[in-house]
Amino acid sequence: MRFGIIGSGSWGTALVKILTDNRQSLNWWIRNPTVIDHIKKKGHNPQYLSSVYFDINRLALTNDLEELIRNSTCILIAVPSAYIEQIFDNLPVEIFEGKQILSAVKGILPGRNLLLNDYLAQQFQTKAEDYFTVMGPCHAEEIASEKLSYLTFSGHSETSAMKLASYFSTEYLNTVPNDDVYGVQYAAVLKNIYALGAGMAHGLEYGDNFLSVFIANCADEMAGFLLKAGIRHIEVGIHDVAGSVHENKKANYAASVYLGDLLVTCYSLFSRNRTFGNMIGKGYSVSAAKLELNMVAEGYNGSLCLYRVNQKLKAEMPIADTIYRILWENVNVRDAFKRIESFLV
Repeated sequence: MRFGIIGSGSWGTALVKILTDNRQSLNWWIRNPTVIDHIKKKGHNPQYLSSVYFDINRLALTNDLEELIRNSTCILIAVPSAYIEQIFDNLPVEIFEGKQILSAVKGILPGRNLLLNDYLAQQFQTKAEDYFTVMGPCHAEEIASEKLSYLTFSGHSETSAMKLASYFSTEYLNTVPNDDVYGVQYAAVLKNIYALGAGMAHGLEYGDNFLSVFIANCADEMAGFLLKAGIRHIEVGIHDVAGSVHENKKANYAASVYLGDLLVTCYSLFSRNRTFGNMIGKGYSVSAAKLELNMVAEGYNGSLCLYRVNQKLKAEMPIADTIYRILWENVNVRDAFKRIESFLV
């Protein structure tokens, strides 16, 4: 297996660390030639996770995307969803033929309101069995410091997902197989939106008691959306098992990639969505918060995209709708949260 990594942000850099720690040689696409030169000379990414040093002999660095894809067998995509179409639209239609694709993208493509797998299938005729996702809860900063984390690999079948996951298993990273490709992607979009709300609540100086109630209601709202979207794995406390309930149990909604990722993204100080929301709660404008953060908060575009997606599904989503209106319709954040207070249970 020869991995080709697209993206040099904090998450892309963390995934490169995992693979090189496992003695994998790989291709790495980085848009900025200056960053490529720095990594070649200094052995670390100057912009993200700069404490992580790489074995340069295991890296083939390039800013030629076609070259990377043609020279790789598995393409790992780790760029923000807002940039996907800009990066990929002009590639040859057949470029992904015979390739596996592993998505670390936690968002909906804003130009088309599509998840990445649906975009690739429309644009490049990719096959469902060749598409996989890798999702959290897993902050890049904790990968850098080698604190034990869990990643869920989802694919057309758990067997194929497990095979791909084996390349990433380390002493500091446990891997979980899953066959719910749509569910984990939608959950990743939703948890970022709700983390914006958790940050707003913190900025408005709500306390821990309110925040716990807020997140519990977000979890219920997320489950309702996933059910409307036809997703399985929703029933908490019920498992399909082979043997003991403690062995080989199937993940349900309480598993790490669904509820776990929601919790860490809402609570963690590493969460850029929480940080972005916190600034909004403190009175920053959206434009000022974007400038201050200087990184992409996926939940910002995600709130608009999910609002549009839900126009067809019509799931009951008063929390996500309110966050969308704060960010995109200039609704006053304090007034909006007074409304949220009224319907939490």
